[in-house]
Amino acid sequence: MKTITFITSNPHKLEEARSVLEGYGIVVEPLQIDIDEIQHHDPLKITEAKVKSAYEKAGQPVVVNDSSWEIPALGGFPGGYMKDVVGWFTTEDFLALMKDKDDRRIILHDVVAYFDGDKLKVFRFDRYGVFVSEPHGEGMSMNQVVSMEGSGGLTIAEEFEHRCNDKKIDPTNFQHWQKFGSWFANEVSE
Repeated sequence: MKTITFITSNPHKLEEARSVLEGYGIVVEPLQIDIDEIQHHDPLKITEAKVKSAYEKAGQPVVVNDSSWEIPALGGFPGGYMKDVVGWFTTEDFLALMKDKDDRRIILHDVVAYFDGDKLKVFRFDRYGVFVSEPHGEGMSMNQVVSMEGSGGLTIAEEFEHRCNDKKIDPTNFQHWQKFGSWFANEVSE
């Protein structure tokens, strides 16, 4: 079994990583480190800076998982700024932004980045969703108003609730972790 240190304080992300990577014989060890995230319009630049900073603080190879969101009808907003936006916007704010939009799509760009001091590897997976007309579920505002492709019409919040009840994660929704797992299991020696 190989082990990777995952820098996260998000229990959902930890659960996703562990569920997918166990199939590759990889044990995920979480480590919480405070990292100041840079601000940038390019989300990949944020992820690269984050994984390098995490490596410096942890002093060992690490992996991070970052997400950015793109709303085509709003010119790509909020991009790499979603972490701040969800702290400011309520469900009503998101729905008001989309009120008169014919294009209600949203794209989740999920990225896993690995850094060992020399080698930087980035794995990306895009998922598509739509804004629903009214909030459903509990939790973060955005999660209550977005339904991802393949969810059967459930919002992200409702998916989290169902997952907590039946403890099942669909690995096809986490291809960024699958790509990392395949690479790490075959390319990185302990």
